[in-house]
Amino acid sequence: MKTVDRNLVRQATPGRGVLAAAAMLAALAAGPAAAEDAKTIAGTVCVACHGDNGNSVIPMFPKIAGLSEQYIVKQLRDFMSGRRKSDVMGPIVSQLKPEDVAPLAAYYSSQKPTAGEADDKKAVSLGKLIFFDGNEDTGVPACVGCHQPQGAGHSVYPRIGGQHVPYVMQQLKNFATGDRANDPSRYMRVTAKRMSEEEIQSVAEYLVGLGAK
Repeated sequence: MKTVDRNLVRQATPGRGVLAAAAMLAALAAGPAAAEDAKTIAGTVCVACHGDNGNSVIPMFPKIAGLSEQYIVKQLRDFMSGRRKSDVMGPIVSQLKPEDVAPLAAYYSSQKPTAGEADDKKAVSLGKLIFFDGNEDTGVPACVGCHQPQGAGHSVYPRIGGQHVPYVMQQLKNFATGDRANDPSRYMRVTAKRMSEEEIQSVAEYLVGLGAK
């Protein structure tokens, strides 16, 4: 059960070096004043949903602590442009200035992520199987190929280890329906469409306890 659609993988990874360089330059441009502003914004604008230091305690809102700077920058810009739609984040990002994005990304990327505990222990074993091996029969690739063994992700693919079960499930369903379409390629949309409801829940249950630093 280790079949991966290599064409999808190739489509998902172009331009990584260019994007990483851009994120690095943006981070270097964020001086002490900008970093302090970002901390203030995080503690006033973002804290209600994402919690102290980016570790949300509300299952419908994601933990963003420890996500890569590049990934956070992309998501914020996608929310700002409307490429990624959200009735919650839309009004929030309208309060931000473009120059706030890089310092906020640097702030949350530096925070320590926390893991949780699965509610459905029986689902964890299937979730682990899908995470590491995928499902050859239905063409679901292993999650580990992009998101790393502890779910830490990297510059393009997000940290998913320790993420809330309801949030993971909702995002996978959004990818499957096309309600979320801001992945770097169609990779997540195709993958999510191939997953059953049971697989989606099981993967989410496995991830919640994975990968705390």
